[in-house]
Amino acid sequence: MKILLLCWRDTDHPQGGGSERYLERVADFAVAHGHQVIYRTASYPGAPHRSIRDGVTFLRFGGRYSVYVTAAIEMLLGRFRDVDIVVDTQNGIPFFAKWWIRKPTIVLTHHCHREQWPVAGPVLARVGWFLESRLAPIAYRRSQYVTVSEPSALELAGLGVERSRIAIIRNGVDPVPEFARLHTDGRIHLVTLSRLVPHKQIEHAIDVVAALATQHDVVLDVIGSGWWEQELWDYATSVGVGDRVIFHGHLDETEKHAVLDRAQLHLMPSRKEGWGLAVIEAGQHAVPTIGYRNSAGLRDSVIDGETGVLVADKAALIREVFDLLRSPERAAEMGEAARRRSESFSWQQTGADFLALLVKVAQKQVPSTSGSAPGYTATA
Repeated sequence: MKILLLCWRDTDHPQGGGSERYLERVADFAVAHGHQVIYRTASYPGAPHRSIRDGVTFLRFGGRYSVYVTAAIEMLLGRFRDVDIVVDTQNGIPFFAKWWIRKPTIVLTHHCHREQWPVAGPVLARVGWFLESRLAPIAYRRSQYVTVSEPSALELAGLGVERSRIAIIRNGVDPVPEFARLHTDGRIHLVTLSRLVPHKQIEHAIDVVAALATQHDVVLDVIGSGWWEQELWDYATSVGVGDRVIFHGHLDETEKHAVLDRAQLHLMPSRKEGWGLAVIEAGQHAVPTIGYRNSAGLRDSVIDGETGVLVADKAALIREVFDLLRSPERAAEMGEAARRRSESFSWQQTGADFLALLVKVAQKQVPSTSGSAPGYTATA
């Protein structure tokens, strides 16, 4: 089977993140099981237009917005006429591949973007939300959807996507690599693992440090990169904790896990998550997560009160960090529960579930049962 994956970024893109890693792990699994995979995505400075990684062919043309246009033109001109199935990744808006290529298509979306669109400006936000909430469900009214959590599935259903057409295939997680443990420095280390963009609200984690600094020798390790980084640097300085916030940038896997392993708590103050892969990665090191209850996917990836805590707002976030630091036994119990839960996720299972669905859709055997289709909902 020849599979075309459409996504606005790949993991080598400077702004690539967890959703791109998900798609690439699916691609790796498909290639390992004898299928051909083309990953069509945007270009970026220094990127080759064509490359092959682990058997997956990457084609890069177009920028942040023009990637949708260039991919549409290629499909219309028949460049991908020999593919058997298409995965159209909807990061805000899909590629509307259904209009440009007559092939079975699966729509992959990690979450809806109502809360993120305002950062694009008032005009583009209205256009983007219209395309995502109104036009996309019409264009794909008979197509199979995949998302990564139950809250995200409910959001799609709220946009008019029939629940019977939504499969939940959760994120996997990579095994923890061998890493050199960092020397303990006697300080309390909080950590956040995230792309540095406005809707991740890293400022709230910085505010936690500012609140704690009068009573604790605390630092915040920020793992990740993104175009909002300078604003976060400036914000940390403005609230007086510039020397307590360490921006590590993008780290390789061994360095990332070393920083996670040293932390006491993982903060995830994002306005919106489809799942929250960082929650599970922190859990691999028995580090519990504190995040926001209204951040859809976190209600799935964090078992509130057991593997972490979900709160309503920034004030509650600060209070909960104070409470957990005063109750190390409770934090340790949550951390151990998070570690045990992390063991139930694997990219092998994610890849197997997604590939099985690809085969069924390509053969026009789309599951039609109500609720999550049996065999397609990863169990936690």
